[in-house]
Amino acid sequence: MSNFRGIWIALVTPLRGNEVDFVALEKLVNKLLEDGVSGFVVCGTTGEAAALSKAEQLAVLDAVLAWVEPGRVVMGLSGYNLGELLAFQAQIQQRQIGGLLVPAPCYIRPSQAGIEGFFNTVADAASVPLIVYDIPYRTGVRIERETLRRIVRHPRIAAVKDCSGDSETTLALIEDGHAQVLAGEDLQIFNNLCLGGAGAISASAQVRADLYVRMLQQVEGGNWLAARGTFYQILPWIRLAFAEPNPAVIKAALHLQDLISDELREPMQACTPFTRGKLQAVLDSLGA
Repeated sequence: MSNFRGIWIALVTPLRGNEVDFVALEKLVNKLLEDGVSGFVVCGTTGEAAALSKAEQLAVLDAVLAWVEPGRVVMGLSGYNLGELLAFQAQIQQRQIGGLLVPAPCYIRPSQAGIEGFFNTVADAASVPLIVYDIPYRTGVRIERETLRRIVRHPRIAAVKDCSGDSETTLALIEDGHAQVLAGEDLQIFNNLCLGGAGAISASAQVRADLYVRMLQQVEGGNWLAARGTFYQILPWIRLAFAEPNPAVIKAALHLQDLISDELREPMQACTPFTRGKLQAVLDSLGA
């Protein structure tokens, strides 16, 4: 099984003048590598992939692959037109990458059998490991527990990004052991680690990633009290990071750190002045 253990970054896509800012992207990636993250998920939800063209998505992927070893780069792959999705998957897989992050098809609300068939089809076409992205509040459809337990038995499916909010499903997946379970909700990272999960694919960890890495290392070392203390240290930031639609607050925070601009692509909007007014104090408390 591929190893996705650790703190993976759901990477933002820096923009300037409505174009991808590759200079800022490289600066951000290098900073996160220095902080000790395990890898990057490119062109996921946080990367505003839905607002990027396929050509832009591939350009972002190619840029990150120029700076990061392939096994540490996962590409987001989503859609509800299966033929188009498989064609884009084939384009992505012409590159050396560590894996693909794939949610259930959105909008069309397929049956459980349809969801299972979808993932089996994508996995059959995969030349790299797949991470199932279980995020019902974005796709509009829930992957039921038993469906998910069957899906992850596919030999090409290596992990689950768990945003279900269902602790019983999380426990069942960890106990089954067929796939690594990565927290997809940042408030659940500490719980995931303590229950035996593999880590996280985190958007908020783009700010003080070293603290998230430290928390994981503390749990791995059996230092639960220290890990809990680290979690409570970053908790105010996690809460504020998702006070507005992601990645508005995260981009604003990275802008305050002089890493990227805080530009988003419409219909997404930049962080509001109300939230921005709280941001500096929270960042100061982190030493960010």
